[in-house]
Parts: sequence; structure tokens; C-alpha cells
Amino acid sequence: MRRIIINEFMSMDGVIQGPGGPEEDTTNGFELGGWSATQWDDIMLKLMDEQMQLDYDLLLGRFTYDIWAPYWPSQKGPIAEKFNAIKKYVATQTLKEANWNGTILLNEDTIEQVKALKNSDGTDLQMWGSADFIQSLLENCLIDQMNIWIFPVILGKGKKLFKEGTVPGNFKLTRHTVSTTGVIITTYEPNGKVPIGHAGEASVER
Repeated sequence: MRRIIINEFMSMDGVIQGPGGPEEDTTNGFELGGWSATQWDDIMLKLMDEQMQLDYDLLLGRFTYDIWAPYWPSQKGPIAEKFNAIKKYVATQTLKEANWNGTILLNEDTIEQVKALKNSDGTDLQMWGSADFIQSLLENCLIDQMNIWIFPVILGKGKKLFKEGTVPGNFKLTRHTVSTTGVIITTYEPNGKVPIGHAGEASVER
């Protein structure tokens, strides 16, 4: 069985829109694109390099794919080589063909196709961005791990990782690191239902 692992750069108020640059995603007039770019240090670069060297395929929403497909084929370096060589599974109901090498369109019943992917043999499926697609995966309890990089900024508006109506759940922190710039790099895995109770008493699982 393959795992679905999401990777998100997130502000302190939960926004994941446009971390890489001013023109990356200006949907709904978002003007603060590039908010993660100046926060990097050697700790973060080392962790990112470790992650990029893992074996995986990509699972992307249509919007993120449209940003990446024209960009990565013309780039050089290990990340570009990796992304260009591996399979890219794209959730879309409108895209009928794709030119980026290794692209496979999930354009039928996308959730059922994702479930079939999870149950197949192969490497893990890594996701980046894809804010809208993530909501469907959360709703169907299909995410196995979340790598969330929390940046010390508040953006006020923008696409959020956890929207109103997100399915409740409990998660276990399995790894955490803090950069010299104050970025908190976390890894979470699902851990059952939300435990509830009264403050000062033992929690009771609902």
C-alpha cells in the first residue's frame, strides 16, 4: 500500500497560498506571494534535501500542476531532475492531455482513482500545494502524513490548509525541528478520533 504525504509551507494563521513568489498564486487578489522565500537557513535546506532524495511519485491538484508543468522541464539541478523523471498523478476534471513527461491524469472518479493508487504497489505519493485537492483528501481520510512547515508570519487572508468544515481528527507529532529563522518543521500522522474531556480530568475518546 502506498502512503499519501502532504507537504505544506504555512503561515501562523494557516495560509498556504503563494509561498514561493509574488506571481505564484494571485487568486482573489492575494498580494503577499513569496512570504517564505527569505526565511530559509541551512537547517531547512538540509531537511528539504533529505526529503527530495526519498523515493516517491507526485500527486497534484490541477492548479499546482498548471504552475509546475511549464516550469520544471526547463530547470536544472537535482530537484528538477527528480520531478521530471518521476510520475505525476494529477486530479482534474477538465484537463484531457498533458505534455509534461510522466503525467497521468486522474480525470474520472478522482477519489476512487486515488484510493486505487493507495492500494497499489509502488512508492509513496507526495503532494505539494494543491490546496483545493487536499480538502477532498481530508474529507475522505486519505492522508497518511502531513509535513507542515510553519513560518513566523501572519498573512490575514489567502487559501488555508484547514478550511471550515474540515473533518475532525487527532494527530500524533512524529518529528519536529526549529530553524534559526523561527520556522517550525513538523511531521504529523493520523491518530484516531479527537479525545475530549474536562480540563484536569482524563480525556475520553469520542
